[in-house]
Amino acid sequence: MFIQTEITPNPMTLKFIPGRVVMEKGTAFFPSKEKTLNSPFAKRLFKVDGVEGVFFGADFITITKNQDSEWDLIKPMILGAITDHYSSNDSIIIKENKKNNELKDSKNLDSEIVKQIKELIETRVRPAVAMDGGDIVFENYENGIVYLHMQGSCAGCPSSMATLKNGIENMLKHYVPEVTEVRPIG
Repeated sequence: MFIQTEITPNPMTLKFIPGRVVMEKGTAFFPSKEKTLNSPFAKRLFKVDGVEGVFFGADFITITKNQDSEWDLIKPMILGAITDHYSSNDSIIIKENKKNNELKDSKNLDSEIVKQIKELIETRVRPAVAMDGGDIVFENYENGIVYLHMQGSCAGCPSSMATLKNGIENMLKHYVPEVTEVRPIG
């Protein structure tokens, strides 16, 4: 198995491209080992000493390392964990029952403004940040403020605030005049 790696704008993250599907639908972010209960793959990656975060995109994995670890030392172990996972036929994510979240996620309950914001994020923002190994997910819109959750290489990236304010906020204000500000959460 040949796994490509790419640097990201965040020096604490590295993007791994296994040449296979990682997530068939959506993305998954594991900011800590304790959050990996439904992912055998994320658990395996967190066993590598120095791994601090795991993000799964459609066809890539973004790993966040801690300050004390060097990529030269942990990269081979991460590559081995990815290869081992695909050889094991373990699940990437064990599906959860999402019945309780159906009402929250229903597009029928969204206002026209929220629908516009989500569409812009889905079509213009997410594809661009995925190229850098990250994701930005709509969380809420309230009183002109859009709250976004930054994941993968976007979480903790030194340039993420500039991207958020100069790029995403300006674009949303242009297309959706009701938007006055964009803020990151969590």
